[in-house]
Order: sequence, then structure tokens, then C-alpha cells
Amino acid sequence: MITKVSGDILLTDAQVIAHGVAPDDHFNHGLALQLREHFPAMVKDFRSWCHQTHPKSGHAWLWASPEHVIINLMTQEKAHDHNANPGPASHHNVDHALKELAKLAQKENLKSIALPRLATGVGSMDWAEVEPLIEKHLGNLDISVIIYETYVQGQKAAENLNQAA
Repeated sequence: MITKVSGDILLTDAQVIAHGVAPDDHFNHGLALQLREHFPAMVKDFRSWCHQTHPKSGHAWLWASPEHVIINLMTQEKAHDHNANPGPASHHNVDHALKELAKLAQKENLKSIALPRLATGVGSMDWAEVEPLIEKHLGNLDISVIIYETYVQGQKAAENLNQAA
């Protein structure tokens, strides 16, 4: 079940926050920056994982602490220069990353996932192109999928997680 809300995704009651990044991302913009500030260990672990595995765009990486689970969806292209911003997101990368997210949701027995308007900020994609991909890969899962359509800092969204599954 997909629910669209307005609010601050960092205040979600969902089991998982999934968001878009690039391989070797520096987490310098948008939600990635907020996550870096709240979960510096996640960013350190992500950098280590990227250094060891050299992931490609279109993949997903799950990070868990005792209190939080974050799934980094590699929707954007890797920066060409170490100091440069990541490249844009693409239909292909988003499609593959969401496919991996759906597989992770089933494998890890996830109950709920919160997502922003994936790949539409720094990723530069149009929401009209991304939203159908979310429906395609996550719409038929028997879990709550919460899409944060509008960011409102400090506002808890009405997620209604107890109505799903």
C-alpha cells in the first residue's frame, strides 16, 4: 500500500528510510545531507563499502543500526571528479535500484518504507517519470510504502502505518 504524505521524513515511524545517492556519494545535498548529519556512522560505512566493492549505479545498499535502517539507492551516476557533485539520476538506474529495494523488502521481511520524491532533487528527474516506477516495483508489496511528496521541516506526517499489510 502506497500512501503519500507531507512532513519531515526524518520523523517517520516507518521501519526503513530509502533515498537516492550516487556510488561514492559525499552526502552533501538534500536528504542525503540530513542523513549524514543524523547518522555519520552510516556515511562512514557507506564510503568503506564503496571503496571495497566499487558499486555501480542502479544498486542498493542496506545499512542498519539498532534503532534505524537506511537503504541507499544508487539512482545517480558517480561523480567524474572526486570533488564534483554526483551526476544526474536516470530512468534505468531508478528502475534497477527500486527492483533491488523490492527484493530487499522481501528478503529482510520489511514492514514499512519511507521514501522522498526519489531522484527529483539533485537527481534532476521529473516526478512524473519516477512515480510510476515506484508503483511498478513497490505498489504490489504487502507493506506500507510512505512517499514524502512535500518536505515540511519538523512536521510529523500522518502515515497510518497500522492500516497496511
